[in-house]
Amino acid sequence: MAKTAANPLSIAIIGCGLIGRKRAVALGRVPGARLRFACDLDAARAAGVAALAAGCEAAGVFEAVVAHPEVDAVIVATLNASLCPIALAAIRAGKHVLIEKPGALGASQLRGLAAPASERGLAVRIGYNHRFHPGLQRAREIVDSGVLGPLMFLRGRYGHGGRKGYEREWRADPKLSGGGELIDQGVHLIDLASWFLGDFPTVEGHASTLFWDMKVDDNAFLSLRTARGQTAWLHVSCTEWKNMFSLEIYGRDGKISVDGLGGSYGPEKLTYYRMLPQMGPPETQAWEYPAGDASWALETGAFVEDIRLGRTPSPGLQEGARTLEIVETIYRKSGYPTL
Repeated sequence: MAKTAANPLSIAIIGCGLIGRKRAVALGRVPGARLRFACDLDAARAAGVAALAAGCEAAGVFEAVVAHPEVDAVIVATLNASLCPIALAAIRAGKHVLIEKPGALGASQLRGLAAPASERGLAVRIGYNHRFHPGLQRAREIVDSGVLGPLMFLRGRYGHGGRKGYEREWRADPKLSGGGELIDQGVHLIDLASWFLGDFPTVEGHASTLFWDMKVDDNAFLSLRTARGQTAWLHVSCTEWKNMFSLEIYGRDGKISVDGLGGSYGPEKLTYYRMLPQMGPPETQAWEYPAGDASWALETGAFVEDIRLGRTPSPGLQEGARTLEIVETIYRKSGYPTL
């Protein structure tokens, strides 16, 4: 039976922390879907998220939730070590899955979901919501229009400054996180770079622990090259004392720059620089996006459409696993353990 506003897709969220709550709020803005269960080991957190949607029940045992006959799809928003095992349980129960980035502790773990999902005809999307930010959506439109000409290179920077006790949080434990800043925020930059330039058969760079007293990286520096020689220069950091996001895409005929993501990262803005025939100072056009972050709702809406249309999600398991392969390459080169 097709899912409609009168017969909406029934979704469970596993993991009711900051991201799980964002996912729940976003789901309330998506036509044709409803939140049926909010599941977390912390009963108070589960109850808090369940209260956001009429008819939603709080739960503490994910196995019962993913097996529930009323659940059509599952959003997994736990710490990294739990993402893939819960997703696999949901797939085996016949549920479509949206897995919060990075999707798993390692590429092989994520690739292990492909066969069981394919056998059951299930959609599995990896949650890279940055693709749905308004500045990046507009950047995609500009690139696709061809006005930049052939793309030459991309430069991305992303970082935050941590907080007191950051080195004692789960993200600093490689058994729970799979790594540090590279697998945390770095995967967003890798995903965006791949979205614009394609695959990167050449992966160079290194990760370092420069400030925080922890066993995972707090900075990573990457040089990724496509088969055509296009390069992505990426730097991610949790010693970026003022939170920042910057993505610049250079073509032979112009450049676009996306700066800020809203909130503590500053106002989101896209600037298009059109090279003139005589060169010199470019013609400049800018767009600002002061409204709230709708990326979570747009991404959830795309997931619902994946299911409704029977289409392969993008980014899906293949893209997610390739991103993690790049992370693992840098970690091995830098002496950090991988899965």
